[in-house]
Formats: sequence, C-alpha cells, structure tokens
Amino acid sequence: MGMKIFFGCGVVAGPLFVASFLVQGAVKPDYDPLRHPVSSLALGPSGWVQTATFVLCGLLVVVFAAGLLRGPGIARRAGAILVGIWGAGLVGAGAWVTDPVSGFPPGTAALLPEPSATGLLHDLFSVAAFFALAAACLVLAGGAGRWWAVYSVLSGLVVLVAFLVCGAGFGQDEALVDIAGLSQRVSLIAGWTWLTALATRSLRASA
Repeated sequence: MGMKIFFGCGVVAGPLFVASFLVQGAVKPDYDPLRHPVSSLALGPSGWVQTATFVLCGLLVVVFAAGLLRGPGIARRAGAILVGIWGAGLVGAGAWVTDPVSGFPPGTAALLPEPSATGLLHDLFSVAAFFALAAACLVLAGGAGRWWAVYSVLSGLVVLVAFLVCGAGFGQDEALVDIAGLSQRVSLIAGWTWLTALATRSLRASA
C-alpha cells in the first residue's frame, strides 16, 4: 500500500494542475491564455489559487519522485531526481510570484526594465523545472518498450522546444508574443501528460 500512495500522488498532480490553470484562465478578467503565462494567474485578486496550485502539485510530484527513487537502476534514480527538481521548481515558482509581463495585469508594462528579486527567483525556479522535466522524459525513456521510448523522447522535445518558444515570446519577440501563453501550455500539457503516464505505469507495476 505504501508505494501506491507515492505513485498515486503522481497520478493526481498533473490533472489537478492542468484543470486549475484552464479554469482560471477562462474566468480571470483581462487575462488572455494565448498570450499570458500561467504564472500570471497568481497576480491580482484570487491569485492565491494559482499559488496554492503550484505548491500543492509541486509537493505531490516530490512525493512521487521519492517513490521512483526507491526503484533499482541508475537511470531510474537519475530520472527520479529530475522529476523531484520539477516538483521543487513548482513549489519555488509558487513561493515567489512572477513579475507582470505582456501587459498583464492591465496597466503594467509589457516587460519590466529590471526584474524584481521575487520575479527573478520565480524565473530561476521555472527554468530549472522545465529543463529538468524535459531531461526526465529522455532519461526515463528506456527499459519499457519501443512505444514508451518514442513517446518519452517526443514528449521531452515538445516540452523543451515549446518552452523555449514561450520564453522568447514572454521576452517580447514580436513574432511570438501573441502565442507565448499557448506555447507554454503546449509545453505544460505535454510534460504533465507524460508524467501522469509514468505515474500510472508505476502504480500498475506496484500492484
């Protein structure tokens, strides 16, 4: 039963995170999911919902990573550490709120001349988290058949490329700024879907 709890946390985390930002993005006034980052949901009234989502889902992922770490094999343990970094990055991104970007909240600059200390920490945690998630997809691609290997590698590439695109968009690249939020969501959904599949496989194996 013990290991099922660890892996069950991994199964729950992704759907909870994605459902949260989809619902919030649909109802938050003046917020454009195609343009604005998920992190901006933590700004303004009801911003605590996204902050809590970051922290709760990050902790669930850390628990899942602890379960993975108990398995045999160097690759599995390395992958577990990378998954744990993804979870810890989410917690850090929740603890330190992002700066305004791309004109949200209304009345703010498209990009601040200098990031605040809080915004800089948020960005550092976020960058580390996304790179760790992409790397985890690649490290944990082996040992479970060709289909899983192909799916994992493709997921890692989508996470990384879409994240780089959204980063350029949030940096106000004229060609990408209007789809930066969409690109980030592609990265997040690809990564969370892979992580949920990994947790589901682990849960079934533990049974």
